[in-house]
Amino acid sequence: MAKQTTASDTSTTRIPFRDQKLSYAERANDLLGRLTLEEKVSQMTYQSAAIPRLGIPEYNWWNECLHGVGRAGIATVFPQAIGLAATFDEPLVHRVAVATSDEARAKHHESARQGDRRIFKGLTFWTPNVNIFRDPRWGRGQETYGEDPYLAGRLGVAFVKGLQGDDPTHLKLVATPKHFAVHSGPEALRHSFDARVSEKDLRETYLAAFKECVVEGRAASVMGAYNRTNGEPCCASPTLLEKILREEWGFDGCVVSDCGAIADIHLHHKVTTTAEESAALAVGSGCDLCCGQDYRSLVEAVRQGLITEEAIDRSVRRLLTARLLLGMFDDPATVQYAQIPYEVNDSPEHRRLALDAARESIVLLKNGEALLPLRKELGAIAVIGPNADSRSVLLGNYSGLPSSSVTVLDGIQAKVAAGTKVIYARGCDLVAKGPDHWGRRDDDGFSEARSAAARADVVVMCLGISASLEGEEGDAPGSESQGDRVHIGLPDVQERLLRAVAAMGKPIVLVLMSGSAVALGWAAEHVRAILTGWYPGEEGGTAIAEVLFGDYNPAGRLPITFVRSVEQLPAFGDYRMKGRTYRYLTEDPLYPFGYGLSYTSFAYRNLSLSKGSILPGDNVRVRVEVENSGKRSGDEVVQLYVSDLEASVEVPHWSLKAFRRVRLEPGERRVLEFDLTSRQLALIDNNGRCILEPGLFRLYLGGGQPDSCSRSLSRGSPLSVDLTVEGEATQLEY
Repeated sequence: MAKQTTASDTSTTRIPFRDQKLSYAERANDLLGRLTLEEKVSQMTYQSAAIPRLGIPEYNWWNECLHGVGRAGIATVFPQAIGLAATFDEPLVHRVAVATSDEARAKHHESARQGDRRIFKGLTFWTPNVNIFRDPRWGRGQETYGEDPYLAGRLGVAFVKGLQGDDPTHLKLVATPKHFAVHSGPEALRHSFDARVSEKDLRETYLAAFKECVVEGRAASVMGAYNRTNGEPCCASPTLLEKILREEWGFDGCVVSDCGAIADIHLHHKVTTTAEESAALAVGSGCDLCCGQDYRSLVEAVRQGLITEEAIDRSVRRLLTARLLLGMFDDPATVQYAQIPYEVNDSPEHRRLALDAARESIVLLKNGEALLPLRKELGAIAVIGPNADSRSVLLGNYSGLPSSSVTVLDGIQAKVAAGTKVIYARGCDLVAKGPDHWGRRDDDGFSEARSAAARADVVVMCLGISASLEGEEGDAPGSESQGDRVHIGLPDVQERLLRAVAAMGKPIVLVLMSGSAVALGWAAEHVRAILTGWYPGEEGGTAIAEVLFGDYNPAGRLPITFVRSVEQLPAFGDYRMKGRTYRYLTEDPLYPFGYGLSYTSFAYRNLSLSKGSILPGDNVRVRVEVENSGKRSGDEVVQLYVSDLEASVEVPHWSLKAFRRVRLEPGERRVLEFDLTSRQLALIDNNGRCILEPGLFRLYLGGGQPDSCSRSLSRGSPLSVDLTVEGEATQLEY
């Protein structure tokens, strides 16, 4: 029976749940015991109701901060998540998350002071997206950290920790890795699709980054996916939410549904027939919060005997604990994060960090005849293309609004010497639209573009796509398939523009902007230099111009494989990993995962191991010397891959196991060490068991993969050394 406060209670501050000397468990239990069933249920939807008699204000759980605080007005906009992944820089990603959480806290408290507690004003953020970007057609792949489970896990942990802070008393924010699990398109089918995966692929690929975010990152929340996985709706999956998340990984936080996913259970998955049944199934399976309204039916579900009030208590207790951990019911003077000034939002310091992140994200894919870097003192530069002066292309999806932004054209104009002329021509739109009512055609801008090229010493072509062509269902109005892409090459009108300008015979630098891989068949063969800037955030144009003119030496690496065409891909709806990503692709791609060029060169020497063989439970230290053997200072991304040469089941060709981004001056040498655990050598067998088998392993260490494509693209061959695992095959806890 719920306790009721009485007229004799002169202040809600005397109620035990507000007593900061009590434990969070005691406070949550006290508050829970004061709520009626209806009040408990009112706290289980993302628009949680106020409880005035207890002094509890309304609270909206939905907030976003994928690459800066999103959808909440002016905020610093960092590179899109896929661009952050291209930095291969854990400390940088952590700094971005810290800056983002500073702005989030400042915005929340200022909104509360103004009495505004509506959507996108809270402290519970539904990010990061650590789904595996297994297919470039997926429009939401831009939100992820790429195709590799290890990279996604390391950057996911860095982001989660940066959001949640390091205060022993309070959480800074609640981070929410999503979408759990096995979720990466097609967008058009996400509300009804059943992702069928083997236990091996599930454990080896799809769950790995989530596990790192939960176990090491201590994420306080997890979001379930829309789809089913192996027959179970993800937001009502006993396998995912109870067996794996809570029992295996020890997760004690709260689970939120994706928006509308509870209704999908009966409307589209057809697992249940009513909202009451769906709500009861989801809560009973461990989904605590509904982004939607379907949990309002829980009161009736209790009456129908579909769920007990005790099961509801379990979920509400978790939700109340999260709000307590955030300090929402505490004296603000005792919450260090409540003291962050509003002025930290959109600050000069954060703009500088956005520029640092944009610089580090840029990947140089080709530099024929050392065309780059360009001289600033050229007579004229033509800047051509629909992305050259576009501010929207800087942002990607789930972004905030920058107070100012720098396009590529802006950046180039600010960098050239006083006597250098910059000639701009848009050339065409992102995609062909057909003749308009004035009779204007898609190629009407080609002649202006050719005229600009004719008068220039070099042409910078800014092509690609934007968040209008790829994104979430309903958020990309120009998409070919409800957010996804069907064709992964340059849009046809841009391809025609590129060829028309190339026919002028001037050297071309292609600046590609996208959130995913683009098949650049003709351009890769005929364009002298290519770099990709992703969706680079508010300072993207400055960063790209710095790379073009040599003020910054590019060192980003591809977090995804650039395939040659869709013909190299399995069917989009096939969730088996066979033939996907660098780990299982059977043909040479256009540009491989982990690839990126520099304006300088690096030499690797003296690769060694602390011991040549290990037993289960052992670690081995990998040591290598790296030298900047060129004439420019620059960063190198050192990558360690492992290949199991004697596995009893099919395993990846090789897998990334460690990486580090280091800056070296010309002639500078540095010795780097990596600790490789025996667990990192374990495989997932066909039954989903984690097994460390005895046998021979080959370790590769260098600036890229040990594949033939990387070698042919001038990254050179990494060093290699063999390691033996001795003893008996050992099953490890997952």
